[in-house]
Amino acid sequence: MSESGGVARCCCSFIITSGLTALFMWLSLRTHRPTCFVQRFYVPALNTSLNSTTNHSIFFDLKLDNNNNDKGVHYDTINLTFYYTAENGSKLQIANGSVPGFYQGHGKKARRKNQAVVAEGVPWVAANGSRVGFKVGLATRVRYKILFWKTKREGVVVSGNVEVDGSGGKVGKKAVKLTKSLSPDLGVLWRVGFVGGFVYLVILLL
Repeated sequence: MSESGGVARCCCSFIITSGLTALFMWLSLRTHRPTCFVQRFYVPALNTSLNSTTNHSIFFDLKLDNNNNDKGVHYDTINLTFYYTAENGSKLQIANGSVPGFYQGHGKKARRKNQAVVAEGVPWVAANGSRVGFKVGLATRVRYKILFWKTKREGVVVSGNVEVDGSGGKVGKKAVKLTKSLSPDLGVLWRVGFVGGFVYLVILLL
């Protein structure tokens, strides 16, 4: 009886130890996607003081935050798509651009200043000094550097709305955070389910 009890305790200890080890490894290896912002957004054609709509450029600053304090991030080329919000609320694609890929260290913030794209097909004159809405879409793939190895690539697809007034500049000083759609993140759901299942198993064994 004592032998069977010892075996049971040994098995229980092994299961709990293995589970805790797996949980520790998961907590150590889990990653957080970068946070992306549009900090500056300037459209000369909408600046009423210039009295000209011939400059079709859009100037912007992009800010990227690595939210991992113990992991670096390798960015592939960052692709950007710009949309103009028409009076009926529809989105008209007006420009595409890209920012070269780069490596970002642990917990670092990166800023890509004075980026520019040329917009096409925008009725600048129709704005007449009123506020105009734009949408900025960002798509890239990232790999995380953990110690001496890199994870496989995962996609980052986010977007945000930017409002521009008669000065040609972004309304408000606060940077515009680019966010993903509200569709469920299957990776997050799987991780939550794993932790919940492990906790439930430990409770049963105690």
